[in-house]
Amino acid sequence: MGKLQAFEIAFDKKKEVYSPGDSITGTVTIKVSQPLQCKAIKVNCNGFCGITSKVNDTSWTMEEQYFNSTLSVADKGTLKQGEHTFPFKFLVPATAPTSFEGNYGRIIYRVRAFFDTPRFAKDYSTEKPFYLLSLLNLNEVPDIWGTCSSAVTQQFTYMLVKTGTVVLKAHTDMKGYTAGQIIQVTANIHNQSGKTTGNMAASLMQRVTYETKKPTHDVRTIAEVEGGVVKAGKEVEWKEQIIVPPLPQSSLAGCELIKIEYFVKVNLKSPEVQLTLPVHIGNVSLDKKLHPSKKAAPPSTEDAPASTSTPDTSASASTPTLPPRPAPKPAPRPAPRSRMSSHNSPSAPSAEYHPGAEGGTPMNDDFPNKRQSQLVSPNAFSYAPGLFFPQSQLPSGPAAVPSGPPFSSSAGATAPYPVNGASSMPTPLIMPPNYSTSAYPQEAPPSYDESCNT
Repeated sequence: MGKLQAFEIAFDKKKEVYSPGDSITGTVTIKVSQPLQCKAIKVNCNGFCGITSKVNDTSWTMEEQYFNSTLSVADKGTLKQGEHTFPFKFLVPATAPTSFEGNYGRIIYRVRAFFDTPRFAKDYSTEKPFYLLSLLNLNEVPDIWGTCSSAVTQQFTYMLVKTGTVVLKAHTDMKGYTAGQIIQVTANIHNQSGKTTGNMAASLMQRVTYETKKPTHDVRTIAEVEGGVVKAGKEVEWKEQIIVPPLPQSSLAGCELIKIEYFVKVNLKSPEVQLTLPVHIGNVSLDKKLHPSKKAAPPSTEDAPASTSTPDTSASASTPTLPPRPAPKPAPRPAPRSRMSSHNSPSAPSAEYHPGAEGGTPMNDDFPNKRQSQLVSPNAFSYAPGLFFPQSQLPSGPAAVPSGPPFSSSAGATAPYPVNGASSMPTPLIMPPNYSTSAYPQEAPPSYDESCNT
C-alpha cells in the first residue's frame, strides 16, 4: 500500500452481532510510513437487500435500502507518520430486518471507510460487515397455538387395469418450533388397494421466495426421516419425529423482497401421495403459560343448585325425601386391537410407542430397519452460522446436528441465530455451504382438505 501501511475498521468489544435499535461504535485505524496528504476521511454505515434471478449473482435486479449514513472523521490536511485512530458511532433503525444470505439474494450490513487523497493521487477504502438479528418470538405470531392437520385422497392405477385409493392424513403437535426442538408428526395411511405402497417419509422443507419481476422460488429439503410400507388393504398410524436444525427464522420483518416459509411434507414414495403442514421457525419458543385460556362455560340451569327459598313443609311432610342416586359408572372400554404385526417397528423412535404405528412390513436383512434415520441436508445451515444447542436440548444419537467450520468475516455472510433468544451465551459460528436448487413441491390433487386446528 506504499505510504499507507494499515487501514482497518474495528468494532468496540469485537462485537459483530447487533439488534435493531442498537448503536454501532468502533474505530478506524490508519498507519502511515511517512506524512500523507488527505482531502477527507469518511465512514459510512449502510444496510440493504439485493435480489437477482441468477444463482449467486451480485448484479442485483432489485434493491431495497434500509439506512445509509456517512460521517466525516477528518478534514483536509496531512497525516503525520505513525498510527492514527478515528472513532465513529451509528444508530441502527429499529425496523431493519435480520441479516440473510440465499441463492438469489442477500440482506447485507456493513461499515465502510474512505481515505480521499488530493487529485491525481490514489484513494483508499476498506469495509467490515456486521450482522443484525431481530429475534422472532413465536408467542407473538398470530394463530400460533394448536396443531396443524391436513388430509388427501389419491386414486392410482396399478397392473395396467386395476385401480386403488390411498387416504393420507397427518398432523403436527405444534405450529411453531425453535432449533433443537422436535417436531412430532403423526400420519394415518389407509391403503384401500390390492398393492403394497412404497416407503412413507416426512421432511422439513424450506421455501424462500425472491420477489423479482417473475418471483423466484428456492425450495430445499432441510431434514428427512423415512419409514416402512403399508400392505394392501391395511391402515397404519405412523408416529415420527424431526429434530429442527439451525435455521433462519420464518419471517424477515421489514424486508419486502425476500420471504421465508417452512412446512412439513408427508408423502408416500409409491403411489406418489403427499400433503404439506405449514410451520413457523423462530428464536423464542412457545410458552404454554402464555396460551390464551378458554373461558369456562357457565353452568346450565339443569345443573344449577336448588333454590334457596323456603320449602313447602306440608309437601315435605307427606313425601319423604330420598338421597340422590349416584351416577352409574361407565363400563370399561376394551383395549383396541393392533391392526399390524407386532414384529414391525416405526422408522424412528417416538416419544411413546403405540401399537399399530408400524411401517407395514417386517424389517429383515432385505429391508433394513430405518429407525433413527433422520437425514439433515448440509444446506440446512446455509443461513444460520451461529445456532447452537443448549445442554438441555442437545440431540443425541445419529440425529444429532453437526457443528460447522469457524466463521469467516467475508462480506455477505449471514448472522448468528441463537436458540430461544439466548444471545448472551457464546455461540460457535458456521459458514454457509454451497447451495443446491430443487423443484417446487408438487400440487396437491383435487380432493385435498387442509386445516390448522387451534
